[in-house]
Amino acid sequence: MTNETTAPKFTRDEIERDIIAILTDMTADWDLSFSGGIQPDTRLMADLAFESIDVVQLVVAIEAHVKRRHLHFEKLLMADGRYVQELQVKQIADFLAQALAE
Repeated sequence: MTNETTAPKFTRDEIERDIIAILTDMTADWDLSFSGGIQPDTRLMADLAFESIDVVQLVVAIEAHVKRRHLHFEKLLMADGRYVQELQVKQIADFLAQALAE
């Protein structure tokens, strides 16, 4: 018997649902003009008015949820040495599904 704690396994659909739940919780008391609920195509910056600190809080919440750290979110958040200007929920879910599979 080993003392190692293994991170839970998640399917791509579960990851997407979990990200939507985390985002819904994060933005519950925000005054957003966004309607229709958070969906896979929802954009963090344009639709949810995310700022850089909100992205950091989201990353921390996701890492806590999946019980893993150092998932190299910089691969998702940076392109050509610059921060990406927009992210969709489905892009985060795709990235996370791949990162957790490694």
